Amino acid sequence: MTTSRKTTKLVIPHSSAEGINLVGLLEQLDPEAPTEGQRVALILHGTMGHKDYLFQKRLAQRLPIDSFRFDFRGAFESGGQWKYAAFWADVEDLRVVVRHLTSTYGYVVDLLVGHSRGSVVAMLWICNSEEGKNIGGFVNVSGRYRMDVTTDHLPRYMPSFDEKGFYDWHVTVARQPVVGRFTLRDMEEFAALDTSLVWDKFPARTDVLSIHGLADKVVPVYDATIYARAYGTRNPGTHNLHLVENGDHNLSGHFDEVVSIILDWWAKHGNRELKTGVWGTGSRHRL
Repeated sequence: MTTSRKTTKLVIPHSSAEGINLVGLLEQLDPEAPTEGQRVALILHGTMGHKDYLFQKRLAQRLPIDSFRFDFRGAFESGGQWKYAAFWADVEDLRVVVRHLTSTYGYVVDLLVGHSRGSVVAMLWICNSEEGKNIGGFVNVSGRYRMDVTTDHLPRYMPSFDEKGFYDWHVTVARQPVVGRFTLRDMEEFAALDTSLVWDKFPARTDVLSIHGLADKVVPVYDATIYARAYGTRNPGTHNLHLVENGDHNLSGHFDEVVSIILDWWAKHGNRELKTGVWGTGSRHRL
């Protein structure tokens, strides 16, 4: 008999960054069942987010498979220092997590859900890892494609760069004040990240769902259409694009919609009912 879900906090020592632990939450549908060979989903937060940020916890508690969500280095409970453009460091964090889940528990990573920076990190990992070649699905929420567009905001930061050599970004993370410091060089490194590898290196069989708010002022919705073109050219893998009316970058006020869409899409993935197109809130809106 299946028991109730169980949430377990894991502290994973970083294998390539001395003194850093990655802290996350493992959600298990049946904690008494063997995990060897079982599928697991990974849920990745964005910049200045954390493992229970936005829709992530709700999704984890409703997915029909086990899941793991964690704080990247420098975020909330994980050690290390946050860096503005450290995408490849985040990819390494993801590699450490995957290695732990596969070697310690025997899990098979089958689904990745990433928000914003977490989506870009997931894409980079999928394109550059052996495990990534075999995942069944990827959900890209508010993902950025045109990294260089961030330089449009330079006039806002230049006075501080000129005066201090850096800019301090004051935000609240998990109800705690946090300061993210970055420099002009950090912004240049961010803008130089090459996302075009998605066209040639993303696995052909993986189904992808992109979700983007039409009122997103952080990452323009046009980026979602570029990803739709890149992911939509693959076969037999499919791509579905869901646009959230009045949705901002964090999909504020739309968390239940986001979770429901992901669950519906994932169920149809399992039943092999997906076809590339635009995803809507009802069957008559689905193309």
